[in-house]
Amino acid sequence: MDFIELVESYKDDIVKSTQEIVRIKSVEGEGKPGMPFGEGPYNALKYALDIAEDMGFKTKNLDGYAGHADFGEGDETIGILVHLDVVPEGDGWTYPPYSGEIHDGKIFGRGTLDDKGPAIASLYAMKALKEANVSLNKKIRIIFGTNEETGWGCMKYYFEHEKAPDMAFTPDADFPVIHGEKGIIAFDLVKKIENNSCGDISIKSIKGGNAVNMVPDYCEAILEVKDMDYIENKLKNFKEKNDYDISIEEKDGIVKVIAKGSSAHGSTPEKGENAITYLMLFLGEILDCNCDICDFIKIYNEKIALKHNGEGIGCGFEDEVSGKLNFNPGVIKTEDGKITLSINIRYPIKSSSEEVYNGIRKELEGTGIELIEDDDEMKPIYVPKNDPLVEKLMKVYKEETGDLDSEPITIGGGTYARAMDNAVAFGPVFPGQEEVAHQKDEYISIEHLMKMAKIYAKALYELAK
Repeated sequence: MDFIELVESYKDDIVKSTQEIVRIKSVEGEGKPGMPFGEGPYNALKYALDIAEDMGFKTKNLDGYAGHADFGEGDETIGILVHLDVVPEGDGWTYPPYSGEIHDGKIFGRGTLDDKGPAIASLYAMKALKEANVSLNKKIRIIFGTNEETGWGCMKYYFEHEKAPDMAFTPDADFPVIHGEKGIIAFDLVKKIENNSCGDISIKSIKGGNAVNMVPDYCEAILEVKDMDYIENKLKNFKEKNDYDISIEEKDGIVKVIAKGSSAHGSTPEKGENAITYLMLFLGEILDCNCDICDFIKIYNEKIALKHNGEGIGCGFEDEVSGKLNFNPGVIKTEDGKITLSINIRYPIKSSSEEVYNGIRKELEGTGIELIEDDDEMKPIYVPKNDPLVEKLMKVYKEETGDLDSEPITIGGGTYARAMDNAVAFGPVFPGQEEVAHQKDEYISIEHLMKMAKIYAKALYELAK
């Protein structure tokens, strides 16, 4: 039996393993001894390493930060870099986000596509090669990270203690091959709030968003209101003009304004519906004065709202290699006398973070809004299309899919390909396929899961033979 047939024979086990690891809520939590990113990511890592050990692979747990499993011999190592942590689930799921339920041939749950399903597919691809006794002259190693969504401390620790593979791919983006990734920065826009009252309306708080690299699907504001009729009439008029999900709840003069949107990955803000933006647009309709928080709302609506490429705030850069900058307002909150908006940007490969920051600061001069940089910048990466790694993966993709027209692409997403030299992202989303990573009702179809497992088995064979 060849290794592709072996992959097909593992179907039930692949589905079961995907369901079981999805049931582990591996959102980053409070660090504990041996569990630097909390119990959830650690439990997911332990689960993956236990499966790998049962398959007969050599495994290693690097103090709960990351782990690996490998087989084969040789002076060179082919790597597969996957992550087992997930972003928070958010609201509005049809099926429980950590149940791994199957409906209409799809496994639903947070992490099914990003990145637990691809991790399981890769692991069983390795098993097929091992059990088929194919002739390889390189070692194959799968590396499991546990902190990809919130800081990459896992990969930093791993590569401080282990030698990097000679070449690698990560199944955490799109097919065919991602040969370039934009630069990524996150930062805060902060304004002190000394006056939050505007006539008969006082803004007590604003909060929304779960993570800076997600399009927020929920945002709320708490208002103290003297004229409820005014608010209700404004809401009615606003909803007549805009197809946004805005509602209000009132009790004893305290009003909660609720905005709901649709989550998406921060690298593709145009694919989501930003609840922060919807709330700010509505607040802009009901507030008409120059209080500190009103000024912040006006600037947001003028320079940020509904502008996904930074064109309103001094950083609308683009290049012919990777396209336009991506701009995602991910989290907002008021506390300690200030309002903070956290933003995630994917800037073009030929641009720089310095250009982005300079453009934004110039646009915000005189507004009282401070830009506070985050130190965790991810520089752009670029691997030429004629690189042997790209060429071999493209060959496998075309042979296994029959898609002879697609070419290597660049993305705004940030993958583990940045963690080492000579690495690219490879799948799991096919051209034209629905992108559900970081969204409610995230899923992976069983057909898709099996197809990628076969592609990864063939890719590993081609790279290691």
